[in-house]
Amino acid sequence: MKLFLVPTPVGNLGDMTFRGVEVLKSVDLILAEDTRTSRVLLQHYGIETPLQSYHIFNEHQTVASLIERLKGGTTIAVITDAGTPGISDPGFLLVREAIKQGIEVECLPGATAFVPALIDSGLPCDRFTFLGFLPHKKGRQTAIQTLANEERTMIIYESPYRLVKLLEQLIEVLGPDRQVSVSREISKLHAETARGTLAEVLAHFQQKEVKGEIVVILSGLCR
Repeated sequence: MKLFLVPTPVGNLGDMTFRGVEVLKSVDLILAEDTRTSRVLLQHYGIETPLQSYHIFNEHQTVASLIERLKGGTTIAVITDAGTPGISDPGFLLVREAIKQGIEVECLPGATAFVPALIDSGLPCDRFTFLGFLPHKKGRQTAIQTLANEERTMIIYESPYRLVKLLEQLIEVLGPDRQVSVSREISKLHAETARGTLAEVLAHFQQKEVKGEIVVILSGLCR
């Protein structure tokens, strides 16, 4: 019995690792955030392992049954639509319970969106804090207020539909001159990284329709 967490490409399918493909071919079952999305990847690499849906809306209800299958000898791999499971995606609950039950867990190294975005930003990456998605409504303004005195580089995930609003909210709290880098469509054909002050990057994205997965890298407070 073993639980694997297998990173999948955040954009270009060629970013899948050889070992990731081998593991997905060898396990008994693959848990996928969206089976339709994952099936494209699996077909590309000739992977015929059975798929089961596993996402934020059913993970609490399915953890117990999955643990029983693992204890019964089933080998399972978890994948998400893109990136590493557990990083702002399903995976943590199952990993935590598997460890409690003495089940072997292994996360393969591989793709995750924030690492290339952080390196591409040109902002300090020796000390950083990963914030994931900020609250959508309740607590959002409070969460943004807490960023004002953060000295480390900050990593934020955001929906393309809320990016402009986020940049406007950051300007209200941090001022227009704080340095920021926004990466979208990482490793895809139309990948883009916009760097500059909050005011400059806001102006850039106000002039276009924003698409794709978004990673915001925000400079910490300089003392």
